Amino acid sequence: MDWIFEARWSPYAAGIGIGVLSWFTFLLSNKPIGCSTAFARTSGMFVRIFRGKKIDEMPYYKQFSPSIDWEWMLVLGVVLGGFISARISGDFSIQVVPAMWAASFGSAPFPRILTALAGGIFLGFGARWSGGCTSGHGISGTLQLAISSWIAAVCFFIGGIASAFIIFKVIG
Repeated sequence: MDWIFEARWSPYAAGIGIGVLSWFTFLLSNKPIGCSTAFARTSGMFVRIFRGKKIDEMPYYKQFSPSIDWEWMLVLGVVLGGFISARISGDFSIQVVPAMWAASFGSAPFPRILTALAGGIFLGFGARWSGGCTSGHGISGTLQLAISSWIAAVCFFIGGIASAFIIFKVIG
């Protein structure tokens, strides 16, 4: 049981664990693992503050009600699980600028935060554009052998490698 307290698990063990979790998700709820819709729902909840019930008339929110649902709770669980995992492994620390970033670009927080924000916007836009995120396409879709999800997963890797190359080798 000491492996539970290690800072990094084997990617094979983590992959098997995610696969088993996906089986239980399908078995118990008949829904695939995914979380990008939770961010769209959260956006709708914020818009509802300013526009009231008019948000419910929008075509997207007629299909995906802006409310807290199981995907929203999954995102919350990922954050809490990550925090608990970091605490019990002794790997928890608050870093605005990670060491790898600081080695390439310096320790100023603003460029790091701006780059992370831009990356998050691109990731969210890409997830909505492709109809799913890395968990929706990369885990649930590929487990169902969906061609669109395999294409999306390959594009995730190509995009990630290209982005890292551009950021750390071309710019950095």
